[in-house]
Amino acid sequence: MDNISTFIKKEFLHVFRDRKTLLMLFGLPIVQIILFGFALTNEITNAKIVVCDYAKDDASQQIIGKLQASQQFDIQRILLNHKQIETAFKDGEIKMAVVFPANFNSDLLHQHKAQVQLITDASDPNTATAISGYANQIVMDYQNELMQLQRVPYQINTEVRMLYNPELKAAVNFVPGVMSLILLLVCVLMTSVAIVKEKETGTMEVLLVSPFSPFLIIVSKAMPYLALSLINLTIILLLSVLVLGMPINGSILLLYAVSTLFIITALSLGLLISNRTASQQSAMLISLMGMLVPSILFTGFMFPLENMPYPLQLVSHIIPAKWYYIIVKSVMVKGLGFSAIWKETLVLLTMTMLLLVVNIKTFKIRLT
Repeated sequence: MDNISTFIKKEFLHVFRDRKTLLMLFGLPIVQIILFGFALTNEITNAKIVVCDYAKDDASQQIIGKLQASQQFDIQRILLNHKQIETAFKDGEIKMAVVFPANFNSDLLHQHKAQVQLITDASDPNTATAISGYANQIVMDYQNELMQLQRVPYQINTEVRMLYNPELKAAVNFVPGVMSLILLLVCVLMTSVAIVKEKETGTMEVLLVSPFSPFLIIVSKAMPYLALSLINLTIILLLSVLVLGMPINGSILLLYAVSTLFIITALSLGLLISNRTASQQSAMLISLMGMLVPSILFTGFMFPLENMPYPLQLVSHIIPAKWYYIIVKSVMVKGLGFSAIWKETLVLLTMTMLLLVVNIKTFKIRLT
C-alpha cells in the first residue's frame, strides 16, 4: 500500500503541475455548461418586430403596449404602410410585422369582431411559428379581458401570413445552414493538413528551396481544394433542388460568387491552422473541435442568436459560417440581390484578406 500511495501521490503532482491537464479537467466542463446553458435554447426572446397601425385607436394601442411589455418581442418602430414592411423584411431587420386595419376599435365595438394580420419571416419556420403563436396568445389575452369587463362575446381573428416559405418547409432553413457548416468544415479540414503534411513527410525542404514565394506556395496549396469545393457546392445545390425541392429564387451566379469567397475564407483558415501546427493529428483535432461546435452554435440556423447573451452574440461575429448563412438565405430563399448582402460579403472579404496576410507573415521559410 505504501508503494501504491507513493505512485498515486506522484500522479497527483504530475496533474497539478500540468496546467493544460487542469484546464481540460476543470475549465472545459465549466465553459461547456455555461455556453450550452445559454446558447442551446429554442425559446424566443426579444424578437425584433414592427407594427403598422392603420387604426391608431385605443384597442390597437393597448395591444401594442402588451406586445412591448412582453419579453418575447422588441418593437423596433411603428411603420406607416406595407411598403416599409417589405423593406424591413428584405433588410433582415425583423422577424414579424403586426398590422392593425383601419377602424379596428370601431369594428370591435359595433360588430364585436375585428382582425389583426401577423406577417412573419418563415425562412426560419420554427421561429416564425413560435413568434406568431406568442403574438396570437397576447391578442387572445386582450380579447378575454374585454369579454370579462363588458360581458360581450368579442372575437379578434389573427391572420398569419408566412413570407418566403408559406408551406413551412424545414429545408428552407436546413439547407443554407448545412451548406455553411459542410463547406466550412470540409475546407478547413482538407487544408489544415496541407502544410503540416509536408513537414511530416520531409518534403518541406523542397518547397523552401524552390523559387516560389510564400504567397505562391499558399495559393498552390489552396487551388485544388477550391476547385473540389466548388464541385461539392454544385452537388449540394443539385440535391437541394432535385431531392429536397428547395428553390433558388435569386441569382445563381451571385450565389456561386459569394460561395467562392466563403470557400477561400475557409481554406485560408485551414492553411493558417496547418501553418501553426506540428502534426496532422493536432491540425485535424483543432479543425474539427475548433470549427464544429462554434459553427453549430453561432451560425443561427439551429439556435436563435438573439436569445443568447450579448457577449456570445459578439463571439458569433467572428464565425464565417454565420455571415455565409445569412447570405445564402437572402439569395436562395428571399431572392435578393447584391444590394441586400453587401455588408455580409464585405465581412467575409475582410476575414479572407486578414487570414491571407497572417498566413503569409507567419509562413516559416526555415525548418528551424
